Amino acid sequence: MSWAAGASAGMNQGMAVIPYALLRYYRKIGLNSSECMLLIHLLGFQQVEYKGFPSLEELQQVTGATTEVLAMILQKLMKEGLLGIDEHVDEEQGIQYERYNLSGLYIKLGECLAEENAGVSGEGSSDKSRTGYGLGSLKRFNTPAPSELAIAEEERNLFIIFEKEFGRPLTPMELEMISGWVDEDRYPDELILLALKEAVFAGKVHFRYIDRILLEWSKNRVRTVQDAKTYIQKFRNLGR
Repeated sequence: MSWAAGASAGMNQGMAVIPYALLRYYRKIGLNSSECMLLIHLLGFQQVEYKGFPSLEELQQVTGATTEVLAMILQKLMKEGLLGIDEHVDEEQGIQYERYNLSGLYIKLGECLAEENAGVSGEGSSDKSRTGYGLGSLKRFNTPAPSELAIAEEERNLFIIFEKEFGRPLTPMELEMISGWVDEDRYPDELILLALKEAVFAGKVHFRYIDRILLEWSKNRVRTVQDAKTYIQKFRNLGR
């Protein structure tokens, strides 16, 4: 009876609903066991503890992985479109907060279910429509092109350089910002590192300042490291 009481108490702490498709298809969508387990923990934090954006330290406690490893896994999941970070504002308290978004993961799993259903039911469209998993109804996330995958190692080095300069592991938001500079803004790695160097020189080593430097250079058509050095020298001479 004591064992049953203990088990009951444990169950009363809460239960998280894990999509069976995740357990079934995680390897098919390119995840290993550690990456899958991290996603399961994110679901647990959201559903049971109502924490939409657990810290790396909290994730470290439940996974046993280092914060550096966790940061790299989160970055991979975000880059592959399986995980996102949404910004929200609590209008009553006026507080801005972040929350992990797993819709990309669900879409990938839905595609796996659709492919399996297509294999079972053949080419008939009527069977597909009954399942609700027709590929035409699913929003596709952009996946990295082969050329982007080829520079993945380079980007990891970029993350390591920033971590060494900051003297700490980067947060998921900071990792996403670096990815945005590379993938969306198309800043060369050398230009990003020069902006970091300028932030260190100015004694303002934080991401928003680095982002402002890159934005200013972009507005002034600074495209290369040499352009940036010329631009910097010009304004330093004006300041004398």
